[in-house]
Amino acid sequence: MVERSDRAPLLDWEEVPSAAPAPAPRAKERLASPSNGRASSGCSAPGLGWSIAPGGPTPTRSVSNGDGCSAPPATSSTLTTGTGEALHPENVDQLSDSESREAPLEDRMVKWEEKDQIVSVFVVTFNTRSGNMLEWCLPKDMDLEGVEFKAIASGSHRVTTDFIYFRKGSYFGLACFANMAVESAVERGARMKSVGILSPSYTLLYRYMSFLEHQVRLQLQSPGHYSPLEAFYEDKRALLPHSGDGVVTVCPANAWGAAINHCMHPEMKITHPAGCMSQFIRFFGEQIMVLWKLALLRRRILIFCPPPVGVVCYRVYCCCCLANISIPGIGVAVPEFRPFFYVNVADISALENELSYVACTTEKIFEEKKDLYDVYVDNQNVKTYRDGLKSLLRLSNGDREKYRKLTEQRQMLLYSQEENGDCVSSEEDLFILFFLEQNNRIFQTLGEVAGSPDPTLTQESVRAMGLDPHGDRLFLLHLLEIYGYDTLLVSEQLCCS
Repeated sequence: MVERSDRAPLLDWEEVPSAAPAPAPRAKERLASPSNGRASSGCSAPGLGWSIAPGGPTPTRSVSNGDGCSAPPATSSTLTTGTGEALHPENVDQLSDSESREAPLEDRMVKWEEKDQIVSVFVVTFNTRSGNMLEWCLPKDMDLEGVEFKAIASGSHRVTTDFIYFRKGSYFGLACFANMAVESAVERGARMKSVGILSPSYTLLYRYMSFLEHQVRLQLQSPGHYSPLEAFYEDKRALLPHSGDGVVTVCPANAWGAAINHCMHPEMKITHPAGCMSQFIRFFGEQIMVLWKLALLRRRILIFCPPPVGVVCYRVYCCCCLANISIPGIGVAVPEFRPFFYVNVADISALENELSYVACTTEKIFEEKKDLYDVYVDNQNVKTYRDGLKSLLRLSNGDREKYRKLTEQRQMLLYSQEENGDCVSSEEDLFILFFLEQNNRIFQTLGEVAGSPDPTLTQESVRAMGLDPHGDRLFLLHLLEIYGYDTLLVSEQLCCS
C-alpha cells in the first residue's frame, strides 16, 4: 500500500497502478508508456495542467485511467526497473549499468521528461531607483521581458515572504519572494528579491518550491552568489524542439542517470499545505456553487486580492477543478478554461484575446477594465457587469441542496477519519469528485435526452441533472448554447414551473 501524501491536488497526482499483477506482495507503481500517455481527444479536464506550445495548449504526458480521461503525470518518487520492480530512491545507486541498459528507453526517457522540464531560472530584485529588475538568469538568451513584474507582485513590499504562480508566454512560472530588513540607506532599509523558474507545465513546479525558498534567502544574505542556481539549471534543464510541437526534449548523457540525479536534491521533496480545495470552499461557502456554474460555462473569471499572492493562485487552480468533465467527446468544441494565475497590467493585451480563463491579480485597476473579464471576485464578493450573467449570481434551490449534500459528505468523511482512522480518503478527493460527478451527471442526461425520440428537456430531466427546473433555467440555456446542444428543445414548463 502506497502511503498517501497530504499535498493539495495541484501539487500531487496519483499514479494509476499497472494492469499487470505485481510480482511482490506490495503493490508496485510503474510509469505509463508514451503510447498511451496522451489525453483522450474527447476528454475535457481543465485544471489538470498542460504543456503549452506556441500554437496553443496540448495535453501533457499523462497516465490514462479507466474512464477515458487522463490524469497528469504522477509525482511519486518511486522509480521502476524494466521488469516492473519498484526501485526506491535509496536503492537507485545500486542499479548496475547492465540493468540500466535493459530498462526500456521509453521508461527512462518518460521519467526524465516528467522530472526535469525547467527551461529557465532567474533572480529578480527591487532597486530603489529603477524598481523591479531582472538581476540574473539562465539561459542568457531567454526572453524574460516582464518577468520582473510577475516574480515580485505589486504590493509585495507589505509582506515578508510569498510565492507566485504565473504564465510567461507559452510557459508557466513559479517564483518565491522574500523581503529582508537591512541597515542600508541605499536600499532604504529593505532588500527584496525573488528566485523563480519556468516550465512548460505548472503541475511540475511545486517540486522545487523548497529549493527556491532556500535560494531566495541565500540571495538576500549573499547577493550575487549564483553557483547553486547554475548547478540546478544544468541538472534540470530541458530543451524545446525547434518544431514548436510542445513536447519537451532533453539531452542527458545517460537518460537513466539523469533520473537518478533527481534523488540528489532532498530539499526538493516538499509537502504543500494540505486542504487546498477544502480551504477554497470554506472561504467561499455557498458561493462556490456560483463559481462552479461560471467555470462550467467557461467564463472569464478574475480574482482580486492584495498580497500574499500564493493562496490566491491556489484559488485559481481550484476554480479550474470545478469544471472537470470525464465523459469522452464533451467539451471538445468549447474554449479551454485556462489558468493564468497571477496577472498584472502587462498582461492586459494577452487577456484581451482570451475567450475563457481564470486569473488573480493584486492590482485594483483591473476592476475598471470591464471588457477584460466576465466575473470579478473581490474577497468573497462575486460580481458581474454583464446583464446576461447577473441572474446566475443568485443561488437557486438546487445550488443550496448541492451545497448541503457536499457539506454532509465532508462531515461524514471527517467522522470516518476520526472514528475509524481512515487515512486513505481526503477532502481534496471528495470535493473534486463531487463536482466531477455532478458535471458528468449533467452531460450524461443531456446526451440521453438528445438521443431520444423526443429531444425535449422537461422538469424531470432537469431534476435528473441535479438542477433546479426554475432557478437554473438560464444557466441551462447558456450551457446548451456553449456546448452545442442545438437540437435540444426546452419545455415551456421550465419557464413557469
